Amino acid sequence: MTDLEAALRRAVRGEVGFDTTSRALTTMDASNYRRVPLGVVAPRDADDVAAVLEVCREREVPVVARGGGTSIAGQATGTGVVLDFTRHMNRLVALDPQARTAVVQPGLVLDRLQDAAAPHGLRFGPDPSTHGRCTLGGMIGNNSCGSHSVAWGTTADSVRELSVLTARGRRLRLGQEWAGAPEGLRDLVDGDLARLRTGFPDLPRRISGYALDALLPERGADVARSFCGSEGTLGVLTEAVVGLVESPRARALAVLGYADEAGAAEAAAGLLPLGPLTVEGMAVDLVPSTEGLPRGGAWLFVETGGDTEAEARARAEAVVRAADVVDALVVTDPGGQRALWRIREDASGTATRMPDGSEAWPGWEDCAVPPARLGGYLRDFRSLMSAHGLRGTPYGHFGDGCIHVRIDFDLLSDAGVARFRRFSEELADVVVAHGGSLSGEHGDGQARAELLPRMYGAETVALFERAKALWDPDDLLNPGMLVRPAPLDTNLRFAVLPREPVDVAFGYPSDGGDFSAAVRRCVGVAKCRTTSAPGAGVMCPSFRATGEEEHSTRGRAHLLHEMLAGELVTDSWRSTEVRDALDLCLSCKGCRSDCPVGVDMATYKAEFLHHHYAGRRRPAAHYAMGWLPVWLRWAARVRAAPVVNALASVRPLTAVAKRLGGIAGQREVPRLAREPFSRWWRRRGGRPAAGGGPGGDLVVLWPDTFTEHLSPSVGRAAVRVLEAAGLRVALPPTLRGRAVVGDGTSRSALALLTARRGGRVCCGLTYVSTGQLDRARAVMRRTLDLMAPVLETSAPVVVLEPSCAAALRTDLPELLHDDPRAVRLAARVLTFAEALERHAPHWTPPAVNLPAVGQTHCHQHAVLGDAADRRLRASAGLTGELSGGCCGLAGNFGFEDGHYEVSAACAEDQLLPAVREAPDGAVVLADGFSCRTQLEQLAGVRGRHLAEVLAEGLAEGVE
Repeated sequence: MTDLEAALRRAVRGEVGFDTTSRALTTMDASNYRRVPLGVVAPRDADDVAAVLEVCREREVPVVARGGGTSIAGQATGTGVVLDFTRHMNRLVALDPQARTAVVQPGLVLDRLQDAAAPHGLRFGPDPSTHGRCTLGGMIGNNSCGSHSVAWGTTADSVRELSVLTARGRRLRLGQEWAGAPEGLRDLVDGDLARLRTGFPDLPRRISGYALDALLPERGADVARSFCGSEGTLGVLTEAVVGLVESPRARALAVLGYADEAGAAEAAAGLLPLGPLTVEGMAVDLVPSTEGLPRGGAWLFVETGGDTEAEARARAEAVVRAADVVDALVVTDPGGQRALWRIREDASGTATRMPDGSEAWPGWEDCAVPPARLGGYLRDFRSLMSAHGLRGTPYGHFGDGCIHVRIDFDLLSDAGVARFRRFSEELADVVVAHGGSLSGEHGDGQARAELLPRMYGAETVALFERAKALWDPDDLLNPGMLVRPAPLDTNLRFAVLPREPVDVAFGYPSDGGDFSAAVRRCVGVAKCRTTSAPGAGVMCPSFRATGEEEHSTRGRAHLLHEMLAGELVTDSWRSTEVRDALDLCLSCKGCRSDCPVGVDMATYKAEFLHHHYAGRRRPAAHYAMGWLPVWLRWAARVRAAPVVNALASVRPLTAVAKRLGGIAGQREVPRLAREPFSRWWRRRGGRPAAGGGPGGDLVVLWPDTFTEHLSPSVGRAAVRVLEAAGLRVALPPTLRGRAVVGDGTSRSALALLTARRGGRVCCGLTYVSTGQLDRARAVMRRTLDLMAPVLETSAPVVVLEPSCAAALRTDLPELLHDDPRAVRLAARVLTFAEALERHAPHWTPPAVNLPAVGQTHCHQHAVLGDAADRRLRASAGLTGELSGGCCGLAGNFGFEDGHYEVSAACAEDQLLPAVREAPDGAVVLADGFSCRTQLEQLAGVRGRHLAEVLAEGLAEGVE
């Protein structure tokens, strides 16, 4: 233990982390930069902060304040001690609806303040797209804005008083009329009034530099406002009094379509006199799908408010009439508005990938110009990018003249970094020529501070340095930011990564086969850290359960980054730090769809476990549950189900078995089916039933391990429904060879069957999830051999278990990227609902007419999609929305020893509350075996596959 660490442990009551994991989690924010801290402290209160400052001052160790870590200019990273305010100093201290103020701690997430203010008809005005994870302290440090700044301004406009600790331990209460000003600050202002009155651009989004002009006497000598945007360089915030605004009772969203981005930009300023709440712009490049958007190549999102829906709509329609548009859409439905806003909010992540999949990075994320000059500025901006051979798509706060853009800088080579510098210098001159600010929202940090003399001139920057010296004479707080900055092309986060591709098992087709490129996908926007209810979303259940950064997708990605870098995490794939962080990853695949940049932590985890345990003994659970298909087939072959079930009822025996198998003691062992699904299929003759239409399409029903051995009732129900819909059902071959399969029009499915038993198809899911990738590949290749006759036909493969369907759609082609048959099989995979919709489009399901609750399977949400399921449920009269999130069992995860508490917490996040609140008679839908097991074991509720519900409806219809 170092002297610094020991001194901090003696001095503070909060956690002190000098371990590899704590440091690795804070090396980066959402910027291009990386710094390795000495340690991390999570202070419990202002006294802890004061103690940290004293210890670090004595040892001349820098201190960096950190909130959600979503800063884009590098100011939330540092080489000394990082103060993490999110763990303890995250409370809403008080809220006064009459005064419209709130007292907050710096680690409070913005959405928590919004949630508390909403019942009073109030809200905090600024709302960055990271509102679900950014903190009030970070917003004050960066003077954040958000989409509603045309109505409610920047964070500085909402700050009333600030409680601050200086580096030398003084406790100041900052406010107007010089309240809390450090000694000498007033003299500094009085000595340079002319410069402060004339040397600062007059525009709504001027964030760059120190806001010393807020100290002018005609502006109330507002020390608190001047402190905003200082990026943790002047003092450490411990508490804030902020103002709230009245939230409109109703809102409408006018989406205005323009031919191109320039047309949208030039129109934005003209809409401001109409008093909109937002004027946001984005172009088609950033939209994965234009479905639901009006015609056009670019759009303005203009929100209006009112006391009633009619009033809000009337104002939105007035905006449409005043705008010269290609097309327009006015939405008053809150759900429809949220869906449209998600497109805009995810742009900060989706912009990190160009349409062709190549990478793009921040660095010029938020420069701003006067709104009336935005169109001209964008033309010059694009011309400069073209001259440098760069690409990027601007979007953002067009009404405030502030744009965001990710540019495809090459930050991996010396030549690319040099071009990044040249472009930055030239673009700074373009911004200044248009009367703009280098930063319009996210601060200067390391990305732009070096260029401040181009905007303000050397004398004003010297004034900034003098102000910094008054507040922090020892240069203890976040040195290298704003004044005396580090060069913008140093400390780049990618400089430490290997230049040659790492030898890996998966193909990573979207990343050119490069695991480093896959890990680079995480740019730190931290949507995985959201503390708001994700609705239909899934990511990230383990973070929502623990609240720990290392259990977020971003935290794990940062640890993998450090593993590849080899500086902090020095034992590569054998790293215990990475293993432990990945241990609570449920492999839910939620990040694959919900992360704006498509980080796929389930795949990364499988890859890591494959290398970590190569040539070594694995945890017992990997053998007990990773090889589950083998054990269950063995039990079925010797007809041992009754014996196994009987033994499972003897608690001392099951306790020993669970301990030996690495299974959580709290878990009940699922009962084996007495008759596996395929045995039932053979017993009924292995041929289509009378209900299957002779001319109906042939579908191959996949006998996954869970349906086969644990819930064959799902398979039987699916057969009944598929045949009732006129389809001919067959099972995959079980013998390799020259079996002939019908072309989808033959009258019999017998050709799919063989006289003698051989291998069984398997998606390899359990081997993938436990990282046994060599075994998974062997199983998958055997499956492809067995499925060869099917692939010669046009028959689809219907998979009832969502996790198995997802494995076949994604893991199979990505793991067997060298076998073209894998892609062909993946393309054949359909869910139960998709099969009915595509191959029996005229069939009408039975009228169940009941409310439904439950949860969309996380793998279905992330990989397969549930649009067909929604339509099928609606056709059957199953009303209500299924919840999002993850059930928490997640295959082997919830059964593994040490995971029970997190597994149960994940279920309590959305699934179990939804079931408890279900109306009488509601159907509990759960297509996944894990989901049904979790419901049964934690809530005593029987969940059913949609096929079972429809089959039951058919039976009732017959009666």
